[in-house]
Amino acid sequence: MKNIITQFSRIFVGVLFIISGLIKLNDPVGFSYKLAEYFSEPVFNMPFFVPYSLAIALFIVILEVVLGVMLLIGYKSKLTIWLLLLLIVKFTFLTFYSAYFDVVKDCGCFGDALHLTPWQSFTKDLILLFFILILFINMKLVKPLFSSKIQNSLAILTVFLCAFMGYWVINHLPLKDFRAFKVGNNIQKGMRIPDNAPKSVVEMIFIYKVNGVDKEFTEKNLANIPAGATFVDRKDKVITEGYVPPIHDFVMEKDGSDYKEELLDEPKLLMVVAYDLALANVDGLAKMEKINKNASAKGYKVIGMTASAPEEIAKIKKQYGLTFNFYFCDAIPLKTIERANPSFVILEKGTVKQKVHYNDVDDLVFE
Repeated sequence: MKNIITQFSRIFVGVLFIISGLIKLNDPVGFSYKLAEYFSEPVFNMPFFVPYSLAIALFIVILEVVLGVMLLIGYKSKLTIWLLLLLIVKFTFLTFYSAYFDVVKDCGCFGDALHLTPWQSFTKDLILLFFILILFINMKLVKPLFSSKIQNSLAILTVFLCAFMGYWVINHLPLKDFRAFKVGNNIQKGMRIPDNAPKSVVEMIFIYKVNGVDKEFTEKNLANIPAGATFVDRKDKVITEGYVPPIHDFVMEKDGSDYKEELLDEPKLLMVVAYDLALANVDGLAKMEKINKNASAKGYKVIGMTASAPEEIAKIKKQYGLTFNFYFCDAIPLKTIERANPSFVILEKGTVKQKVHYNDVDDLVFE
């Protein structure tokens, strides 16, 4: 019975680590955004790690896949199980911290393929910790499946294939797009809220300064606010989260107005997406105007989408001779549209027809 439980734990943990790792390896840039959120000041206040988020993300996801394979084939089982234990303890701490302090809404454990709430992520890690502890206690029962030569070859091959996959998706696009802006999806439909969708239950909290101290009052106890108290602020506390559409923060603003309704109704629209022009790839920026001219000649309306300030937009337009207009959108939805900075997206009446990385602009098809 002990051996059966151990072997089940071995398969369960190994397969789950491989699946989780491969999903994130499909989109390491997206996982790096999640790590940057953990490193940010409101969470762990370690901004010096932010520039290395992508490198750390790649290391973690490749390690997950490699450890999963090593566990399944029984390669260096003692080292493998120790590393799995250390990794899951770290993950469990992070997901508990996220859930308890409500700081990171989605740990990114399964990328965009499966969104888990912080408490669901924590529960998942507790279950994994339980099975890894079984493996740790019964370490001697985890035997190699193949000869030493084959084991070494499989481990090296796994590292090589994971590294190649990481290199490919960073320099092109994720092999599988799980996001709301994937090819074939319609942006307008993604923003709609069904008539029967559950509504959010929100409680208004009023903050008053009482004897020099900020105190919170709900609508029910406003009558208890003492005389002489000074109003400071009001905030909304979400009691129950209602339906949130897949696309809920997408705008196309220019000069204070949102033009998304008319722009998304264009039969031929090319969006040049660069969430931060200051960080955009130089080669990608240099290709923009040529692509603009090619698309315009085919009857396309060409626009830029960025979260950069007007001063940065003016600087880039002058530097690269760009003749199309830029519209503002927050960096988060722009990063969701595509991971490359810049990237090129063709829309037909709001439906995504094609997306390409700046390295693959020759693949753009203007019909």
